[in-house]
Amino acid sequence: MGYVAVKGGTLAIEESIKRLKYERLKKGVVLDCQRIEAGMRCLIDQVMSESSLYDEILAALAIKQAEGSPEEAVFLMRAYRSTLPRKHYSRTIESEAMLVERRISASFKDIPGGQILGSANDYTHRLIDFNLNEETDQEASSWVREYAEESGVDNDKTDLANLPKVLDYLREEGLIPACENDDSEPDDVTKASLQFPTSRSERLQILTRGQTGAVTSLGYVALRSYGALHPTVGELRIGNLSIYVDNPFNERNEDEDTYYIGEIKVTEVETLFPEDVQKLNGQKEIEFSLGYGICYGQNETKAIAISILDHCLETGNAEYPTHNEEFVLMHIDSVEATGFISHLKLPHYVTFQSKLDSVRKSRNGRECKNMKNNEELNP
Repeated sequence: MGYVAVKGGTLAIEESIKRLKYERLKKGVVLDCQRIEAGMRCLIDQVMSESSLYDEILAALAIKQAEGSPEEAVFLMRAYRSTLPRKHYSRTIESEAMLVERRISASFKDIPGGQILGSANDYTHRLIDFNLNEETDQEASSWVREYAEESGVDNDKTDLANLPKVLDYLREEGLIPACENDDSEPDDVTKASLQFPTSRSERLQILTRGQTGAVTSLGYVALRSYGALHPTVGELRIGNLSIYVDNPFNERNEDEDTYYIGEIKVTEVETLFPEDVQKLNGQKEIEFSLGYGICYGQNETKAIAISILDHCLETGNAEYPTHNEEFVLMHIDSVEATGFISHLKLPHYVTFQSKLDSVRKSRNGRECKNMKNNEELNP
């Protein structure tokens, strides 16, 4: 929006921008983007997920420019993303081929391949480590070398690239329905405006790029009150997925004629929802339905919340706002929500003055009426 409220407004805006830069630099310390990328991994992952752009270096630069504000960094990333040409589409990724770093199940104690705790804050004491205030680059490098020698990662015989899905064993027992392949082309929410009702591909896209706090809050609402859901995490896995594109010079697009262009880290969650199902004999049986969540980087809480909302929107229920796709999908976008609320800071002189005029006219009219009534009562 290009508001210039009064004469000289452009100059005032330029000075405001200079002041913004001054606030970022006034302590005489410049953040290094490489250090942001190395030390703010979770924030990098959040910004990439919400902006639908997987680029750690660019996310670090956006965070630096935004002075650590996730909303502003996502705005910058989305704006940059809109300028990029779309030259290729990657081949469909099979998440079973993930090179796993972390893999847990809350549903089973023992799972094929074992529980892999990996890197997580779940098992820490949540106490501030004041020693970090004195941490140096040399100490960090030394610790990393010692850890690499002691951890024995090279001696681990587990095939982390081909771990089976936990829920496949429930499918083999017939306890959850089998997943049928859907080869229809997914809808792309970045190329067309959202229309209701939506497809599941559209819902999952919007959920995965939704504002982390908003998605988490609505997932919490679904658990706590509206719908009273209580799922169990069947499997949560974090790892890298390889990305391939077809040979642009080969129209047949054969599997062996593809190009590896890199990998992305994702968090994937499958949750189980117990449901009472009425059978033909009149008896009720418990069956399990699924919720699915996936997002860039390591963002476990958001991925679980996505799986909860995915299940809510798949089942649908007019009683609960968390099951209403328009309510959920239209209110979780970081850029839309931040932009709409922030626009209230921009000049609204004309509209507000018209409201003031209406209030004054109404008040004057009421006062005149009261005076006239008083004169009639007291001639």
